[in-house]
Amino acid sequence: MDFSFTEEQNLLRESVSKLMDRHAPVEYIRKLDKEQGYPYELYDKWVEAGLLRMPFPEQYGGLGGNIIDLAIISEELSLRSTDLTMTYGGSIFCGLNVLKKGSEEQKRTWLPKLLSGEVKFSISMSEPDAGSDIGAMRTTARRDGDHWVINGQKLWATGAAARNNVINVYVKTDTKAHFRNGMSLFLVPNDSKGIKMRKLEMLGRRCAGTYEIFFDDVRVPHENLVGGENKGFEVVLSGLNVERITSAANAIGGAQAILNLATQYAKDRKQFGRPIGTNQAIAHMLADMHTEVEAARSLMWRAAWLVSAGKDAVREITMAKLYAGETYVKAAAMGMQVLGGYGMNYEFDMQRYFRDSRAATVAAGTSQIQRNLIANLLGLKVQ
Repeated sequence: MDFSFTEEQNLLRESVSKLMDRHAPVEYIRKLDKEQGYPYELYDKWVEAGLLRMPFPEQYGGLGGNIIDLAIISEELSLRSTDLTMTYGGSIFCGLNVLKKGSEEQKRTWLPKLLSGEVKFSISMSEPDAGSDIGAMRTTARRDGDHWVINGQKLWATGAAARNNVINVYVKTDTKAHFRNGMSLFLVPNDSKGIKMRKLEMLGRRCAGTYEIFFDDVRVPHENLVGGENKGFEVVLSGLNVERITSAANAIGGAQAILNLATQYAKDRKQFGRPIGTNQAIAHMLADMHTEVEAARSLMWRAAWLVSAGKDAVREITMAKLYAGETYVKAAAMGMQVLGGYGMNYEFDMQRYFRDSRAATVAAGTSQIQRNLIANLLGLKVQ
């Protein structure tokens, strides 16, 4: 088993790092966080650099990369801000679902637009009473000739109101069937008649934006149904592996940024005539944090390697997602403790990482759901 990177992958990491240094300096990220602004300029730079093209086949305008390439990009972006990475990941995950489950016509229609930056993608699945329990979904779509009519309410929709965004919305198309057999996916432009959105005030992830969406007789052409009628759950499953590995990479990037800040602060900050990092209490805390982040990173790369090799890796992916998210949250709490009052101050970045970290154990499947899945894979049949 070889976890070393190819020369091309090392160059990819270096180029993404340089791009972010040039176009996403800390002042820019702080401004976006304060103003809760979407990173349109930075997103355009990602498009120009071909970052959205990386995991897609060349026949649709992609670069033919794999999950390892995608994890490299995600980790580097998240070193600056896991919030910003959500705007990248949303388009990627939804686009890969179209690639895997869309018709050939849909692939040739939507993927070039996505990769060129003409459109963005975001996902909308959760509802007020349907989070981890997607079977409680109440938003519906009914067939009306060549169109479908969507009615209902969605919640926690990240990036839904971005310019030129197409919402990938999951709805019930057979209300009498089990959700595995009665859910469908539609591509719905966010400027469609009958859509109303309300931006939610959130603790973290304020740049991508989190929205409540109301669908009132929203008409969607039949050709925007992806994967077939009542086949939405199959689409969800097709994208989980990539989403959870990338989520783990995002958490690791954020945790690494916290460690960098905390370690440097421990070297620079002096109390009682010496750096606070020379105190065993602080030094051991940082040593533990570094060890846990490297452990999370190893879990993530092993899962990514297994997927790139075409092997079954559901357990490894789930463990990586669980541990990386938990490690990110733990590192953020410790980082705040190391910085003390400075960590609480909005002139320093630790508080931003702390706020954004809280989503890591909730988004893309809660830590509790991950533990249930691991236990079930062990044959324990958790209810």
